Amino acid sequence: MPRIKTSRTKPPPEGFDELEEVLDEYQRQMRDAETESHEGKRKDESVWPIMRITHTRSRWIYELYYKREAISQELYDWLCDEKYADANLIAKWRKQGYEKLCCLRCIQQSANSFEDSTCICRIPKAQLRKGVVVECKSCGCRGCASSD
Repeated sequence: MPRIKTSRTKPPPEGFDELEEVLDEYQRQMRDAETESHEGKRKDESVWPIMRITHTRSRWIYELYYKREAISQELYDWLCDEKYADANLIAKWRKQGYEKLCCLRCIQQSANSFEDSTCICRIPKAQLRKGVVVECKSCGCRGCASSD
């Protein structure tokens, strides 16, 4: 979530005004997801929409900088510093095998049910039984293995 704007933060670099409208839309979606009712949902499920929005916003910034080269290094660093993008997740996307990673929690061994394993969503769909719907309990991902 972006930091609260105060007078002490650095002013945004050149080019931010072009992105501001889309970032404001992501912020509105985030507010809606936070205020959404959690009735009838499991504890983990209530966080899924927030994680999806964060992932989508980070992916958008990642593609602007690395794929399309539409923003400057200075603007990209500022967006990461201001928490518009998850810099750690983007760093993983740049590594082979993690191009489609949904969240960092899915690759942490300590956060998973079985010792020394990764999340169920990291298993390629070809290795799962047919007709089985896999859903990560921490983020709701239905498969983020790079080979899918």
